[in-house]
Amino acid sequence: MSVRRSITLAIATLTATGLLTACGNPDASTDVAASKDKKDTGLNTSPDQDRLRGKKVDAVAGLVPEAIRERGTLKIGASADAVPPLGFYATDDKTRIGSEIDIATLVADTLGLKPEFEQVSWENLFVGLDSSKFDAVLSNVTVTEERKEKYDFATYRLDNIAFEAKKGSGWKVNGPADVAGKTISVSSGTNQEKILVEWSEENVKAGRKPVEIKYFQKENDYYLPLQSGRIDAHLGPSPSAAYHVATAGQSEIAGQISGAGGDLQGKIAATTKKDSGLVKAYAAAIDHIIEDGSYGKVLKRWGLTGEAVEKSEINPPGLPKTKS
Repeated sequence: MSVRRSITLAIATLTATGLLTACGNPDASTDVAASKDKKDTGLNTSPDQDRLRGKKVDAVAGLVPEAIRERGTLKIGASADAVPPLGFYATDDKTRIGSEIDIATLVADTLGLKPEFEQVSWENLFVGLDSSKFDAVLSNVTVTEERKEKYDFATYRLDNIAFEAKKGSGWKVNGPADVAGKTISVSSGTNQEKILVEWSEENVKAGRKPVEIKYFQKENDYYLPLQSGRIDAHLGPSPSAAYHVATAGQSEIAGQISGAGGDLQGKIAATTKKDSGLVKAYAAAIDHIIEDGSYGKVLKRWGLTGEAVEKSEINPPGLPKTKS
């Protein structure tokens, strides 16, 4: 499936199923899902999630290293940023909800382990893996060749990213030339940043203007600058861009690309410290929830059906290293 078609399907799922409709002024809150002015989306964002749960599968649980089996818990790192529908706070402003939480919970259930979540900053997700504070990170992490040097990956979703522009901009992004001279924001340390930097460098080599890149501490801090015209677009995960477009009604998708850039389809994966002995267990657990249908139900609930994978891959080709 092409990147464009997968994004179209994801957005179509959000709107056609009635999960997301236009809402009021998003400036009333930095978290669209928690805004008091928004219309009813039909999506449960309350702390009472009635989350889909799985059951232990002995053959899969047996793949978990003995020390973790005896401990009985799976320590999972997640980004503290509010990025609906991936991970954000419920209407009580303290309960963490979203597709990543749901999938991680199903994986832990299949492994016969109690999931223990901790929300930290993006960079501390990897610090936590390095120090063995976390057994896994399920937080929209893209497989990259550089990351594969330190971490193992078991894929569970396609990775697509989108340029979100102010509604009515009439601007379309198909490649580097379309962003020359534009002011675009990204979150620091992400693959979006890496791709945008490479596109800017490509523009300079071609005699075009570079991209002026802006950074915001939190993923949703770009909402106000986008509406005020201080930035031309924000480059971020397609699921969150589609969610914001559908709920706020003040922006539009100007273009979509694979999170791996170029012709490679990016993959989102459960991430663990290299050679921790856990990656096969994660892949087997993901395959199980795909087969029993619970994975599909989670993606449908959050409007992400178009980013489903048929099978978990261990350490597939990832975003190439930056050319020197």
